[in-house]
Amino acid sequence: MNKHFFAIISRMKYINRWGLMRNTRNENLSEHSFEVAVTAHALAVIKNTYFGGNLDCDRAAVLALYHDAPEILTGDMPTPVKYYNEQTKAAYDEVENTAIERFLNMLPDGMQSAYTSLFQKQEGDEYLWKLVKAADSISALIKCTEEEKSGNREFSGAKKGIEKKVKAIDLPEVKYYLDNFLPSFELTLDEHTHA
Repeated sequence: MNKHFFAIISRMKYINRWGLMRNTRNENLSEHSFEVAVTAHALAVIKNTYFGGNLDCDRAAVLALYHDAPEILTGDMPTPVKYYNEQTKAAYDEVENTAIERFLNMLPDGMQSAYTSLFQKQEGDEYLWKLVKAADSISALIKCTEEEKSGNREFSGAKKGIEKKVKAIDLPEVKYYLDNFLPSFELTLDEHTHA
């Protein structure tokens, strides 16, 4: 029996993101997945607290933790390449699905179904996946903000495009997050602690 699942998942830390861009600080897939999980959880909490939701906040976080796991085997495909055209996107989806199958085969039979539901979209999780996708975009916007704050103009164009995409997300919890929490990412540690 192949039991390599957790060892291979831990390799997220070796996959660097933003490969086509000059970074002031590299971001790895493990860091990104953590940030997306925290943000997806927050969006679900906001929805439940202020907008009458009844979402499973913990499940939103766990889905987000694993949302980019196939990149352990595929690498981080830059967005302009991944979405270049329908054929490229379909080919990448096929490679990603093969990676997911390989991951699941690294678990004992009795555990596979619990993890299948984290990789393959399940009925009833549609809204949670919207939150994960929104959190993924917010994470990209935060990365661009941090790079700009460090004086790196390389991310300026990406920031404009991602900001436009995030602002177009028609979910009240996303707007709430952007209005109330995103501005803090522009601040320094002293500004955070002495506010």
